[in-house]
Amino acid sequence: MSNHQSSFIDLSHTVEAGMITYKGLPAPVICDYLSRGASREIYAPGTEFQIGRIELVGNTGTYLDSPFHRYADGEDLSEIGLERLADLPVTVVHTSGTTRIGPEFFPAASEIRGHAVLVHTGWSRHWRTDAYFEHYPYLTADAARHLVDSGVALVGIDSYNVDADDDLSRPVHTQVLGAGIPIIEHMTNLEAVPDRGARLYAAPVRFKGVGTFPVRVFVQISSPA
Repeated sequence: MSNHQSSFIDLSHTVEAGMITYKGLPAPVICDYLSRGASREIYAPGTEFQIGRIELVGNTGTYLDSPFHRYADGEDLSEIGLERLADLPVTVVHTSGTTRIGPEFFPAASEIRGHAVLVHTGWSRHWRTDAYFEHYPYLTADAARHLVDSGVALVGIDSYNVDADDDLSRPVHTQVLGAGIPIIEHMTNLEAVPDRGARLYAAPVRFKGVGTFPVRVFVQISSPA
């Protein structure tokens, strides 16, 4: 019998109709395909159902980037093994107040190899405000190189983008996804996650030919009973 208890922390934003995640991309449309009222005309008296209709782009809410997002020959969402998205050891890095996040913020390679490295900037406090899109924290190309060279399993951030929006070469996406390492952007609640010891789960729907999609990402924390 286990002598440990587990708690869970949700690190994903709620996806709502009409919300903007990334400027220039359309908001999701969420509505009834079959309403409860209409279903009463189909089923037996007292029986009703709702079937939802959802129209959205992959970059909506808290989402995972697969290598296919950047590279035509990269793995898409259907090809990433669960062992790379589930039960990953977590390291949280705190960078509050810093815009350019360089390699000096991250532990040595031996401490983060195989880890999901989550960058806590505190920027999620601006979610669904105009401030969220402006002067946000991002990783530098040198930081990306350190993470790739360290052999991390996954990179996450609670900001608008891992890359600076004025660098159209997108060096962080280019290096990290080029190494086959998934990225999760627009995370939240990272302040509640211990720096070490949590386990991360972030498995998206197995879409073929799709590079990004919203994900219900969470961590599990075990403590003695």
